[in-house]
Amino acid sequence: MLAGRIVEAEAYLGADDLAAHSAAGRTQRNAVLWGPPGHAYIYFIYGVHYCLNVSCLPNGEAGCILIRALEPVAGLSEMAAARGLSDLDLTATRDLRKLASGPGRLCEALGITRQRDNGKNMTSARSDLQILDDGFGTEKVIVSPRIGITKAAELPLRYMVSGNSFVSRK
Repeated sequence: MLAGRIVEAEAYLGADDLAAHSAAGRTQRNAVLWGPPGHAYIYFIYGVHYCLNVSCLPNGEAGCILIRALEPVAGLSEMAAARGLSDLDLTATRDLRKLASGPGRLCEALGITRQRDNGKNMTSARSDLQILDDGFGTEKVIVSPRIGITKAAELPLRYMVSGNSFVSRK
């Protein structure tokens, strides 16, 4: 089992959000965004990295949450091997950050690809790609503008666990 705690995410809010893939309208490629909620929407960026999103609005309405960073919890050696980083010190936070602190890194560490994972129901116990509640609570979540985009970047739709070392960028 590979697992990580979500510590950073960004919201993309449908056709009116110019940074969202749904802003161009419904296509075969982005159909997952229109629901039902809880399904994986995977896209390939820069010809290099996959990114994991979860559909989040009621069926028929486009919207998703981009998972930007995970705090690695289980399967650390396997994640390191998947990232080609088998020489990491898995007890050092500075090295563990290299596993899943960024959307491309976390997909590589978890072996997530569009071909294998797009459209999976992440709320189903039968799925091999799931979002679960581990009971972890945080006292403070920080909200900031989104990063890594040019359109609608000023919107305060990036959420991070305050003080967590595994967010992609401070």
